[in-house]
Amino acid sequence: MKAIRIASFGGPEVLRLEDVPILPPRSGQVLVKVEAAGLNYIDVYHRTGLYLNALPFTPGLEGVGTVAALGPDVTGLRQGDRVAWASALGSYAEQVIAPAALLVVVPAGIEPHAAAALM
Repeated sequence: MKAIRIASFGGPEVLRLEDVPILPPRSGQVLVKVEAAGLNYIDVYHRTGLYLNALPFTPGLEGVGTVAALGPDVTGLRQGDRVAWASALGSYAEQVIAPAALLVVVPAGIEPHAAAALM
């Protein structure tokens, strides 16, 4: 899958589109196909190193998408559910693994960009 990756802290020039493996969700996690990701100041803070993450990493803390796979012990969600999240690092990618506890089902009729921004 494609993801925006950061291998060193800095300006926008450190953002790189790369191929990364798709990992299966572990216990309590959900694999989500990303439709839209939010963009906030905290993403800039992560990119510049003001708020540290282990390098390399995929930025982005919120988004909206469709459940692609459930990890063991996940209840209350089904494959195909439309969900939104906040505080799940890695949203600047085609798919993200998020803790099930951070996901909320998006009601029908809410556009992806609005759901991502609301989170």
